Amino acid sequence: MRFVIVTGMSGAGKSQAINCMEDFGFYCIDNLPPILIPKFAELCNQTQRGIEKVALVIDIRGGLFFNDLFESLNELEQQGLKYEILFLDASDEILLKRFKETRRSHPIGGTEGLKSGIKKERDQLHELKKRATNIIDTTKLTPGLLKEELRNIFLEGNEMNNLIISISSFGFKHGMPTDSDLVFDVRFLPNPFYIEELKEMTGNDKVIRDYVMESPISVEFSKKLIDMIDFLIPQYIKEGKNQLVISIGCTGGKHRSVTIAHVLYHWLKEKKHRVVLTHRDLIMSGERKK
Repeated sequence: MRFVIVTGMSGAGKSQAINCMEDFGFYCIDNLPPILIPKFAELCNQTQRGIEKVALVIDIRGGLFFNDLFESLNELEQQGLKYEILFLDASDEILLKRFKETRRSHPIGGTEGLKSGIKKERDQLHELKKRATNIIDTTKLTPGLLKEELRNIFLEGNEMNNLIISISSFGFKHGMPTDSDLVFDVRFLPNPFYIEELKEMTGNDKVIRDYVMESPISVEFSKKLIDMIDFLIPQYIKEGKNQLVISIGCTGGKHRSVTIAHVLYHWLKEKKHRVVLTHRDLIMSGERKK
């Protein structure tokens, strides 16, 4: 039996995750008191019931009952039942935004407000996160991308590290991104902006990518960039980092940065990394995301 405990920060996507897992054939229960986990696992493990996959959402909504979780996990281990912990997380800024959009109060925010509630919850979940089998940071994930992540873990059976790599192109003239771990300036590459028939196209168009990558400088830079990222990823994983944000900038965020972001994205996908691609200033200007 596959026994998964879904937990994490309020607003990080647990409801979406449990809906996906139900679609994947899991028997799902939301907000089960942790003290009941061992008994429930024992019932599910009875062969005549035919339950092969279980997912339980356990989080701080349980109030004082949540304090029983670690004791219940120890009981599962004593029973010899293997379990997994899926921990969903997101940045404080995104959690605040999501709560404000839905106009919901934080489960433990009380009269002190959202920021206080998020901090308290993060402190309470610190030890649980350290025991997680899989961590998904949903800061930059759409519901569709979250479902893809869950599919990779629970249907495809892929062994995954906890690092999600987010690649974003941007234009320096629109301002530097504030959440980047690594920023690369590609304004030295050939610029299609000065070719009249290419000016209105973007790096999402093959003709633009071909133009930029015809340059030996672009090819050499891409190789060196990939070599650096290939070296850094294991170091970040070893450090326990769960999200790496790579920003690639050109003047307007339309041609060169988009092209190099595509190159890096496709290489990372081929290497089976968990990666998300966005084009900040194409989205801002109404361009479609590819």
